[in-house]
Formats: sequence, C-alpha cells, structure tokens
Amino acid sequence: MENKYGFTGELLHVGDVTLRRIVALRDFAGMKTGDKGGWIEQESNLSQLGDAWVSGNARVYGDARVYGDAWVSGNAEVSGYARVGGDAWVYGDAWVSGNAEVSGYAWVSGYAWVGGDAWVYGDAWVYGNARVYGDAEVYGNARVYGNARVYGDARVYGDARVYGNAEVSGDARVSGIHDYIVFKNFWSSGRYFTYTFSDKMWTVGCFHGTGDELIKKAYADSKDSGWHYEQFVRLVETVEQRRLAESSSR
Repeated sequence: MENKYGFTGELLHVGDVTLRRIVALRDFAGMKTGDKGGWIEQESNLSQLGDAWVSGNARVYGDARVYGDAWVSGNAEVSGYARVGGDAWVYGDAWVSGNAEVSGYAWVSGYAWVGGDAWVYGDAWVYGNARVYGDAEVYGNARVYGNARVYGDARVYGDARVYGNAEVSGDARVSGIHDYIVFKNFWSSGRYFTYTFSDKMWTVGCFHGTGDELIKKAYADSKDSGWHYEQFVRLVETVEQRRLAESSSR
C-alpha cells in the first residue's frame, strides 16, 4: 500500500531538533489527501501502516514511535523512546517521554505526563495535571487525574480512581477508591500525604516508608511535626484493625 503521509517542507526547530510537518497522501481515518498534520523528526516516528496520525501542533521526535491506530494531537509531545500504539490517544498539552508506553484504548490528555518506564494501557485515562512515571503501570478502567502522582513500581488498575493530591508509589496496588487515604498537613506546610493499604506505606513528599519511620523522621524535624504525624499514623492503625476485624468476621 502506498504511504499515507509525506512531508510539506515546513520545518520547526525545537532546541537542536528539526521537526518536519506531515501531510496526508491519501484518504484514511477521516483524513483527506492534502490534509496537514503535526510535526515529526523522522519517518520512524510515525508508522505508514494503520491509521496512526499526528495532528495539530503535536510533536513526536527522538526514537519515539506512534503506530497502530493511535493519535497524538493538540500540543502534545512524545519523545525519547516512548511508544504510543493500539487505539491510544495522546492530546491536549500532554507529554509522553522516556521509555514510557501508552497503548490499548488508553487516553493521556490535559497537562498530564507519562514518563520513565511507565506504562498506561487498557482503557485507562491519565489527565489533568497527573504524573505517571518510574516503572508504574495504570491499566484496566483506572483513572488518574487532578494533581495525582503514580510512580515507583506502583500499579493502579481495575476501576480505581486516583485523584486530587494523592501519591501512590513504591509497591502499592490500588484497584479501588478504598485502597488509599489522603491527608493534609494543616499545621505547617499544607502538603498532602498518602497512605496505601496494600503495602502499609506512607508517602509524604520525598519520603516513602512505614508509619514508625515517618514518626521518627517527623520528630527529628520538630516535636510539633512528630506529634501530628504520630496521630495520623495511630488513626490509620485503628482503621487497619477495624478492617482486619471486619474481614475475619465474614
């Protein structure tokens, strides 16, 4: 089959990278011959097979690849060794970078960023100002949005909703809204912090560890900080005991 796109001759310089605007050479997937697309650095960035396309002001460069029936549009950027495939969509001002992969029917939109070795697939959505990175995976019908962060080796899946200022990291597993709690540091910084039931870990800024480790670190900072964090840790321990009791009675 003949190539579906070529280049218009228009150039766009992004740092040391020179991008070229694409143009449709035949009708496909709603595109008409002559319709202009977005910007890619080289032909390997966008497959000539399938209905994959880069549109609007979107940019794909480096060793990144868009293939299958995936679309990258708006002001989105895909770079590094990232992959966008299947029927996935990346649009808005979203970024996919590093070795990240977005596939299946997944959507990445808004100002969201998927990076590192992260993988977003299935029917998952990542949007808003959300960040998914490290070796994290978001899949199934999961939604990650707002200012949420999913990173490390964390897994968010099923019908889970991770949103607001939640941070899911480490080896945490979140499959529903009852798998984590978000608190707010109201006594000093105003920072939000998260407890995940699956690994019994706390995430507070750059800190990730057990309740006892959190208390020790907080008291080292100040007596007031230590006292407040200790109350939240003890609260969660009570909740854990209640959950265990309810589970045992079933």
